[in-house]
This record gives sequence, structure tokens and C-alpha cells, in this order.
Amino acid sequence: MTQLALVIDLNVCVGCHACVTSCKEWNTSGSAGAMADEHPYGKDPSGTFFNRVQTFEVGTYPDTQTVHFPKSCLHCEDPPCVPVCPTGASYKRASDGIVLVDYDKCIGCKYCAWACPYGARELDMKEKVMKKCTLCVDRIYDEALPVDERKPACVMACPTSARLFGDIHDPTSEAATAIREQGGYALMPEWGTQPANHYLPRRKTEMQVAPEQIVRADNPLRIDGKRPKPPQDSPSLDDTTSW
Repeated sequence: MTQLALVIDLNVCVGCHACVTSCKEWNTSGSAGAMADEHPYGKDPSGTFFNRVQTFEVGTYPDTQTVHFPKSCLHCEDPPCVPVCPTGASYKRASDGIVLVDYDKCIGCKYCAWACPYGARELDMKEKVMKKCTLCVDRIYDEALPVDERKPACVMACPTSARLFGDIHDPTSEAATAIREQGGYALMPEWGTQPANHYLPRRKTEMQVAPEQIVRADNPLRIDGKRPKPPQDSPSLDDTTSW
């Protein structure tokens, strides 16, 4: 059975939020409809986002690291948000494993948000319906797009290729291979939801440059005679400024 999902490499994510903005841009003008933004430039901004990046520090000073942790709907293989929905608005597709919301059936009761252990559901305050990541379902099956562009908007926008997309049940896919070879893990597996999205752990990378290859280059501005200087007869700051 096919299970489409994202695989996020925490080792190369730089927290640039390109995935957040591209997701917002694509989905707010797509099948998800306009996603609300309340007071975006005010004191207490809020809005509906399918993808967010959480940034935090780990370790003890001075041995600390900054971690950028993108998070969206994990498209669980056993999603707890589906059975609690009283109207059947939340459902999981058998064809590709994507969890979606039928906005025509959603009554905004928030049961799915309470059931989701990952906080991936958000209530659109204007539409009064629950919204979440769709894996850009209206994009990945769009035959008008070139084959190599039939990926979620966040994957296409990532400048460091920290986001992979594919069928994690297909052992030959790029996503499944990364999980298998780089120790990919699911978020909070103790909940038993079997998240489809996986994360690749941060890992130490060895320096590829040998010490003897490093050549010090002096700053040309610090070389005697090369530093820019004003002419001798030019006025000084005291001559032109009233203190």
C-alpha cells in the first residue's frame, strides 16, 4: 500500500522558513482556500499555517547547538484525528495514505485538534473549519506540471534539500532510502499513530579540508600602503561638523 510522506533532514535545515512561506502561498490560493491572517503586522498576529518551523537551542553553554525543527501534519498511518470526527470530514485516502479534511462536512468542533498529539491541526477563524497540510495533493497529481515539479511546495522551495518526498513503503524511493540509510525516525512513536513523516537526525560531519590545504589570505586593506586614506589637504571631521 502506498504511503506518501515527507522526510526532513534536521542536519541541513537552516531555519530559513522558505517551506513556511511557499506552503502558505501555494495553499492559500489553491484547493485549501484562503488561509486567514489576523493582524499580521499588529501586536498580536495570528493566522493559519500548514507548516511551522520551531527553533531552539540544545546543550549547555558553551557547547550548544541551534536546532530548526519543521513540523506539519504527519499523515499518520493510524491517525487518531479520523475516528473522532463526528461528521466524517477527516479521512485518510487508501490510494496514497494522505489525511485530508472535507471542508463541506467540517463543523469546526475541534475534536480532531484535541485528538492530534502533534498539534498539527488549526482552526481557520474566518472559514470556521479545521485545516492542515495536504501534502499539496492538488499539486502532486497536476499533470500540467513537469514530472520533476510534482512535489509539495515546501519541497520545491527548500534551498538546502532538507525535505524529501515520496512513498516510504517503496524501498527504492528516495524517501525510504534516506530513512533506512540515515537512521530516520518517527516523531513520538509511543502514541502508536505510526507517523508517515520521518526525520533524519542531526549528525557530526567531518571536515573535508586537510589542514595543509588551508592558506591564510591577508586582508588587502590591512597591507601597508594599500589602506584607503583621504588626501592630506581634505577637510577633517572637525572642520565640517558642528559638535
